[in-house]
Amino acid sequence: MNVTWEPPGPGRWELDRSHYPGGTTPISIGLMEASMAPGMRRVFRELGTPADTLECRFVNGFMYTRLRPLIGGSRSATKLPPRLVLKVVSRMHPAFRRSRAQMRRTLQERPWRAVVDEWHRTTRAELARQNTAFQDVDLGAVDDAALSAHLAALLDHCHRTFEQHFYLHGFDLGPIGLLLYSCGRWGIAPGEVLPALEGASPSSGAPAAELERLRAAIEATGQTPASLAELRTLSPGAASLLDDYLRRRGAVLFSRYDLDGITLDEAPDVVLSTILDSRARTNPGAPQIIAAALRDRVPEADRPAFDRWLEEARAAMDLRDDNGPHTVEWPAGLLHKALLEVGRRLVARGDAIDASHAFELSADEARTVLLADRPAIAGLGAATLSARAEHRRLLATLDPPLALGPVEPAPPLDVLPDPLPIIIGAVNLVIAEMGLSRAQGQTRDPLAGAGVGTTSYRGRARLARNPEEAILAMEPGDVLVTAFTTPAYNVVLGIAGAVVTSEGGPLSHAAVLARELGIPALIGASGAMLRIADGDTIEVDPVAGLVRVLNHRATPNSHDGASAIAAAGGPVD
Repeated sequence: MNVTWEPPGPGRWELDRSHYPGGTTPISIGLMEASMAPGMRRVFRELGTPADTLECRFVNGFMYTRLRPLIGGSRSATKLPPRLVLKVVSRMHPAFRRSRAQMRRTLQERPWRAVVDEWHRTTRAELARQNTAFQDVDLGAVDDAALSAHLAALLDHCHRTFEQHFYLHGFDLGPIGLLLYSCGRWGIAPGEVLPALEGASPSSGAPAAELERLRAAIEATGQTPASLAELRTLSPGAASLLDDYLRRRGAVLFSRYDLDGITLDEAPDVVLSTILDSRARTNPGAPQIIAAALRDRVPEADRPAFDRWLEEARAAMDLRDDNGPHTVEWPAGLLHKALLEVGRRLVARGDAIDASHAFELSADEARTVLLADRPAIAGLGAATLSARAEHRRLLATLDPPLALGPVEPAPPLDVLPDPLPIIIGAVNLVIAEMGLSRAQGQTRDPLAGAGVGTTSYRGRARLARNPEEAILAMEPGDVLVTAFTTPAYNVVLGIAGAVVTSEGGPLSHAAVLARELGIPALIGASGAMLRIADGDTIEVDPVAGLVRVLNHRATPNSHDGASAIAAAGGPVD
């Protein structure tokens, strides 16, 4: 496939495959490019971050991001001014002076506390109300005009919630980064600190607790249902718990962020498996023990500061993974369903050969395609949509460059006035620990990564090259091997024996979910998707930070013997 890889603007653009791994749908591209920069710009200004924003652009369907400088962002800064000039500019330029003053207020007033409190008090509930209102529309019962109006309103809703998503991330990741930065000055590495945050994200484990109650209701009947329909007949209590669970989680786009993923209620077999086979796994007391050991390594005079930053980070941690399902995955799941209904109607009138080809529409096309008369959309018929789908499929197979554009050197922190080095150091650590930094890990073992947990696990690998197919095929005890996970994966990870990702870092969603659910994991093993085949027996060793292939299956995509391998999987003494 003949494509060019040009930077989408001035400066250095880094590849991000931890959210959109390639072949991204047009509407998702539009939502991301329109929402990330304004959301991050707003929170950067409120916190005093000495950068303009974090912006994203898509090149050939792949996502690239750039941290836009506070000044001069419209050009590529390939060379730093002399140190004296940097010192003067960072102290005298109005933008830096405002940033410095705001950062002082931030460190004193801790504004994330108010944002987190408001999230739990009102914001979360209001988002749920708005999402539920869209969800309650019977798409199959409305006419074309009403469906088009619904979809247009939903697109506007997604623009607002996506921007809110990025705005809120400054308040959940900010205090976590400040904890990591402070601990770094005391000689404590980030990988040692993050386990102390385990248990601080109850929303990550909430689905497992809900499923535990539902499983108990089923066991009380003494029967094992073979389908969700059969489950509903067992008892009124079990039926009520299931309906409540699906009403709040069924429309969430859980397999990936892009609109062509699947929602939970489109995978009834997955729902049933998670109900029957998931178990809440916790390690009570471990975070407190870890925190106490870390505190002993902090100079005595600095221990009150350690206590404060740990408390701040734990307070913000729940927002870290509760944000996405309400602001991105649920709204995107509702948009997914509306587009599929548009697709079904296009198929019925001969303007598409598959309902999923509605995902090839742009936002403007999706708003109006059902309202146009047939001659007016002659250029947007079945052949065009099929060609777009094939083109996007081919784009997803490309191997994109890790970066585009000239390197933009960062100013040394020691030339900046306090407290700017603190927030810059915190931002850099967050970027690294989320696995977004491409400078690290390029020469290490491709099956090495950041380990989560203290116990090794052996089991059958279920390779999620296509997340939907892999998840649908998973059996209890399988090791999910995938590029990345979304926060909404917490609805299905309960049946996994372990998790391996090729993207991300210790602060990525996969790592957070693994800690909260008590699942061994290896995060950011760059070669996992290439070196592991579907059906391989593998060992996930989080202590060594390695995944080992114990034996390859002769036919890696076959399901023969799957149950035997899954049954043999388990913790390794």
